[in-house]
Amino acid sequence: MGGNKQNKSIIILLGPPGSGKGTQGTLLAEKFGLYYFETSRILEESFNSEAQEEFVEIDGEKYSPRREKEENWEKGNLCSPPFVSYLIEKKIEEIFMEGKGIVMSGSPRTLQEGEKIIPLLEKKFGLVNVKVVLIEISAENTIFRNSHRRICELMRHPILYCNETKNLEHCPLDGSRLIRREGLDDPEVIKRRIKEYNERTYPLIEYFGKQGLKVLKINGEQTVANVFEDILKALE
Repeated sequence: MGGNKQNKSIIILLGPPGSGKGTQGTLLAEKFGLYYFETSRILEESFNSEAQEEFVEIDGEKYSPRREKEENWEKGNLCSPPFVSYLIEKKIEEIFMEGKGIVMSGSPRTLQEGEKIIPLLEKKFGLVNVKVVLIEISAENTIFRNSHRRICELMRHPILYCNETKNLEHCPLDGSRLIRREGLDDPEVIKRRIKEYNERTYPLIEYFGKQGLKVLKINGEQTVANVFEDILKALE
């Protein structure tokens, strides 16, 4: 995979909250020289932008970034698919123009987004270059991982919770302070995010199959190294 002047590889990582999409996405991006595309980061950038528009008009409808943040994002609900698709499509066009392939972590998130994004990826990169990986973990594991998860303040590296890291105060990669994602990783919000995933994201699996995309299923309840090894084998 990768290595050409125009890198056309696309890896889509799906899985419930806390399944390790961010960690595996970062590893895959480094290994294959791909752009690490994280939907939550793109949304955060939109919400925190000083030049944030009051409204974005999409297909004749107006969407407020502030309302998306307050009424959906902060409550654990998925943001409106047209709004998310709008941000994602803009970013994909930008990355394509740079000649890079992409690892997509947790995107698309809904069937509606998938129906917008997959045709765009097919047009730009070719469907033969699109691989879908589903990292599977239990609901119990999702709640535990998310409620214990921290990220670093600077680069947003996710820090896995274990005996070796539970007392860390600073990121071992960039030295910035480790923080919890306020609100997003509270147990009640996590339960809502699991429900959203099961009802709105999981149906994408059937859609991908109909588009001729094979979904590679990986056991996410292993060490990071073993999950990564299984993903590499599945991609071969």
